[in-house]
Amino acid sequence: MRVSTVILPIHRWSEGGRKTWQRAEELGFHAAYTYDHLSWRSFRDGPWFGAVPTLTAAAAATSRLRLGTLVTSPNFRHPVTLAKELITLDDVSGGRITLGIGAGGSGFDATTLLRGGEEPWSPRERADRFGEFVELLDRLLTHDAVTYEGTHYSAYEARNIPGCAQRPRLPFAVAATGPRGLRLAARYGQAWVTTGDPKISETGTPADSLAAIGGQIDRLGKACAEAGRDTGDLDKIFLTGFTPDGTAPLSSVDAFVDFAGRHAELGIEEIVLHWPIPDSIFAADLGVFERIATEGAAQLAG
Repeated sequence: MRVSTVILPIHRWSEGGRKTWQRAEELGFHAAYTYDHLSWRSFRDGPWFGAVPTLTAAAAATSRLRLGTLVTSPNFRHPVTLAKELITLDDVSGGRITLGIGAGGSGFDATTLLRGGEEPWSPRERADRFGEFVELLDRLLTHDAVTYEGTHYSAYEARNIPGCAQRPRLPFAVAATGPRGLRLAARYGQAWVTTGDPKISETGTPADSLAAIGGQIDRLGKACAEAGRDTGDLDKIFLTGFTPDGTAPLSSVDAFVDFAGRHAELGIEEIVLHWPIPDSIFAADLGVFERIATEGAAQLAG
């Protein structure tokens, strides 16, 4: 079990941003991720910085820590421009980037760029776009020149030289729970991401959540079998904070180790904790959080 963190891009770089990412490396986290949104939920009316520039700065401020997005989506990204940014970011970081990628939701990212009278994409259209997005992005990151004509995305002689520092490309961590998304994870992913089952996040129990995640892993295994892959080829990442457990796993080292251990038994290999943010849904004691990163991670590794 690897322990990672996600650092929301809410701090000015000179006022805590740099120090937070450097502290994540000092604490020994496997990776530090950030959200890739234009704004997000209760943080909408406060500071919120761009994911790619933030990760570029974090890459320059650290040397060992793995970095990435949880997650990027097609809502306001195009594969051609995103590929160019990712290749640059992978180069700056010395090959430490993981792209967490998902279909996106119906929040601010889905509506900010709409013209008057336009409707956000339906769930079906988001899934359609996601399939094309991942396919084209995979091609762009593995070929020097790409021409592609899809229903939603196109590229004409798009050049991406010299490609990623990681070969054949940087890894994709595909966030998915539905059949189409799981098939994408099985085909293109080096990792799979879950936040649990949103249907039971408020009304279910921790036991319900464990059962739901176990079912997701079973369905991922079936999708991998259909794609001719071993499910063991994909790392299984659990982004915490959205299950009925809430912030209880961050109340003590013992609580975290018990929580992580129960998910490790399901097959989860990397658990991601939100860096504490006071007066928010991610509020937690920073001292306990740092002990979890060191003592808790050591217990899980042992």
